[in-house]
Amino acid sequence: MSKLPLRILGYTDKESVAPGEDINFFISSPERGKFQARILRLICGDDGPDGPGFKADPIETNVDGSYEARHQPIHCGSYAIVNDPAAFQAPALTLDAMVWPTLPGNGNAQVILGNFDASAQEGYALYLDENGLLSFRAGPKPSIRIARPMLARHWYHVTASFDASTGAVMLRQRRLLDYALSDAIDSAAGSLGEVAAANAAARPFLIAGWKEGDRVVAHFNGKIDSPRVFAGALGLNALAELEPQAKTGQPLIAAWDFSREMTTTCVVDVSGNDRHGELINLPTRAMKGWSWDGSEGNWQHKPGHYGAIHFHDDDLYDCAWDTDFTLKVPEGLKSGVYFAEIVQKAHDLILTDRIPFYVRPPRDRATSALALLIPTASYLAYSNSQAAARWELSTGNFTVLNLVDRYLTENPELGLSVYDTHSDGSGVCYSSRLRPVLNMRPGGVLWQLSADTHITDWLEAKRIPYDVITDEDLHHEGIDLLQKYKCVMTGSHPEYYTLEMLDAVRQFTQQGGRLIYLGANGFYWRVAYRASLPGVLEHRRAEDGMRAWISEPGEYHMSFTGELSGLWQRSGRPPQMLVGTGFTAQGFNMATYYERTPDSFHPRAEFIFQGIGENERIGDFGLLGGGAAGWEIDRADPLLGTAPHTLVLAVASEFSPSYHWVKEEMGHTHSSINGDSCPQIRCDMTYFETPNGGAVFSTSSISWAGSLSHNNYENNVSTITENVVRRFSNPVPL
Repeated sequence: MSKLPLRILGYTDKESVAPGEDINFFISSPERGKFQARILRLICGDDGPDGPGFKADPIETNVDGSYEARHQPIHCGSYAIVNDPAAFQAPALTLDAMVWPTLPGNGNAQVILGNFDASAQEGYALYLDENGLLSFRAGPKPSIRIARPMLARHWYHVTASFDASTGAVMLRQRRLLDYALSDAIDSAAGSLGEVAAANAAARPFLIAGWKEGDRVVAHFNGKIDSPRVFAGALGLNALAELEPQAKTGQPLIAAWDFSREMTTTCVVDVSGNDRHGELINLPTRAMKGWSWDGSEGNWQHKPGHYGAIHFHDDDLYDCAWDTDFTLKVPEGLKSGVYFAEIVQKAHDLILTDRIPFYVRPPRDRATSALALLIPTASYLAYSNSQAAARWELSTGNFTVLNLVDRYLTENPELGLSVYDTHSDGSGVCYSSRLRPVLNMRPGGVLWQLSADTHITDWLEAKRIPYDVITDEDLHHEGIDLLQKYKCVMTGSHPEYYTLEMLDAVRQFTQQGGRLIYLGANGFYWRVAYRASLPGVLEHRRAEDGMRAWISEPGEYHMSFTGELSGLWQRSGRPPQMLVGTGFTAQGFNMATYYERTPDSFHPRAEFIFQGIGENERIGDFGLLGGGAAGWEIDRADPLLGTAPHTLVLAVASEFSPSYHWVKEEMGHTHSSINGDSCPQIRCDMTYFETPNGGAVFSTSSISWAGSLSHNNYENNVSTITENVVRRFSNPVPL
């Protein structure tokens, strides 16, 4: 398979911006020269041959013009840095830590502690060598090693003492879990000779990496707990007497307690010397440490059991590129979905990127009765997902990797989604938008952003005024944002929700707001944002659900907030309580149609079915699977909170065997879990009123929006949607 061509890439510092505000763009190109930039308003991002076509209107702004192209690198891999170089230049010292390696012997050096600089060949480091052997090096001298390689996913107490004046090194490792016929303790001693160069220059002290020029490399894969640095070189007997976290008579240079300030990126020195550090690229916190005994699963209750940080060589938070241009959003610019188009001619290639962002209305008011709530938390959860090859069992089809899938596979430095696993097999808990996100661009696969532009396209075709707001806006502003609107419409897949978002939507419907749930698998996973870490989302795949990976027991609570992650249903907030229906099945090889029920003829629902025939199949057409009910679907269930006065207006039930009932509802495995045999696999269109004149209408299907443009927007899916939007936007009481 040939290597893909080069790409120009970019991202922004914000996802949502109001008129009069600035948004910065960061661009990197593999080629020198000039690139052109302009801003366009996105109407429809479906560039497929069967859809309504790609539609975008250019907007005249201060951005229009030519810019110098340059390459801006991405440095992934997490570590901690302590910027007190002089403190760690002691003529003799001892390094001590608890470690849980996950990729020992992966062919690369993996640093635990030290200030080594590989370019200058100066400094020292305690590390695992390419074969998984605990090693110590100082300056350019060959390393001292323990001959027995470490086992993956086992806790070890590791120590190293070093006397720079003599070059003497002593190493010791003790595996906490002992086995028959296997020694748990290993040691080594040797001399590096004269190593004056080891401390020739003041260098920052690093945990989980070492310097190589202006980069940090040799990232540790696994957990580190309770690292300490002592003044003075201890002998083997003294090393054997050291106990992790225990107080000793040895003078401390630093001792970091990773269970402190868990919700931040600070690593706290508890030695009294205030040699605190800063985490780079968001290694995973709130992780079980060496002392975890299973007695507590919430790190807030026994923080001492959660003194580990899990570092990875593929962690990435912020690319930290320099700004290439800044858009001043024009006053009066219409709210909507926008993108910056970047074009560069390089040799015989044309390099392009389309970087989306969202213009909300002025912060002090709405400009329409209807708000389209863009599910950017869900976009963020899927950002740069490399899991395409793992979904064959769900789709019933052979996976065909598109160009974006291939590019992400060939360029793993672009970071991962919470659907992926790290290089060591552990699940990805954090996903950031402060990097180029290639699978959330206009065009391509009809999923998330591109699929949601079927809604904006339909709104424009029907000349229905609307404002655009985002999940981040909702999280930070809550009910104050929503109550400016009479009606709020979701995207096709609002899957990931914070507590603040869920509470705001609940308050909105209870205070008289009207909600149109135009998708499925919504309000499913509980996630968290952190105000001090803009642009990143946290999620744990806890307990149950249709999971891409499974959190380790005891690691279900999020580090950002301490909340239990996982399914909202497991927190007592199933989607049925909010919108009448909740996730029941998925299958991606076909979609089908709805049939009206007796409830659809109730006088309360009369406005919904104006212009719809009594026996008319609803949505036996569409761009996502050939029907309006499909991909992922929801059902009503009074046992899960569907209100007793809910009208089930229409039901789709003709699904293929590739549709599977959600696993969290199965008491045990059995054969009747497919679309051709399971009664729970159905798609329910519902309607119910809420207090103070509010109401909720749910289509319960991701495929619904893909049917709106059929027959030039003249079809029963479009008619029902328009009936509801216009009635819900009308302040006359329901």
